[in-house]
Amino acid sequence: MSGTPVSVRSVEILYRGWATFKRVIFEIAGRDGSARTLTREIQDHGNAVAVLPFDRERGTVLFARQFRLAAFLAGHDGMLIEACAGLIDDGETAEAAMRRETEEELGYRLHDPTPVFDLFTSPGTLTERIVLFTARYTPADRIGPGGGASHEGEDIEVIEMGLAEAAAAIAAGGIVDAKTVVLVQHLLAAADAVGHTATSAASPR
Repeated sequence: MSGTPVSVRSVEILYRGWATFKRVIFEIAGRDGSARTLTREIQDHGNAVAVLPFDRERGTVLFARQFRLAAFLAGHDGMLIEACAGLIDDGETAEAAMRRETEEELGYRLHDPTPVFDLFTSPGTLTERIVLFTARYTPADRIGPGGGASHEGEDIEVIEMGLAEAAAAIAAGGIVDAKTVVLVQHLLAAADAVGHTATSAASPR
C-alpha cells in the first residue's frame, strides 16, 4: 500500500512524559478505493539502537540480562536476555548512541560497528525505529563493569555466551526479545558463510 492517501483529521495528546501518547483520527483509502475513518492510539518515545558484539576468534557474543516490567505483566518472569540497547538522544547519531549504551551497559569499547538493519519495532502502536548493529570485541576491550545507569534504575548483568549456544537458547525459548533474535540470526548467517560457529559456555562477566 505504498503511497496510500492518508489524511490526518485530529491529534489529541493523551499523556506526555517519558513517552508521548496520542490519539489520532485519520482517513485512509481502502484497497477498493473507499475512504475509511479510523482511530488509533500511538506511543512516541523516540528512536533507538541495539548492538550484538561478536568475538570472532572465540565465537562469543555479549548480552545484557535485566528485568522488564512489560514482559512480567505479560506473563513472563521479566528477566530478559537482550542485545545491548537504548534510545538515541536529541542531536546524537545512532553510532554514538550505540557506543554510549555499550560502555554503560556492558562495559566494553567496540570496534568496527556495522549497521545491519533499520527497523520499526511495533508499527501498530509505536513510532520507534531501531538501528541494529554488530561490532567486534575482545576480552581486552573491557573498560568498566557495565551494569547500566543506576540513576535510571538499571541493574544489568553482562552475559557472554557462544553464538551457537545463543541460537539454541532462542530455539528453547530462553531468548525471546525480537531485536536480539534478529541480530543472533544475522550473525549466524554470516558465521555460516565463513564456516565459523564456535561455541563457549555462558558466563557472567
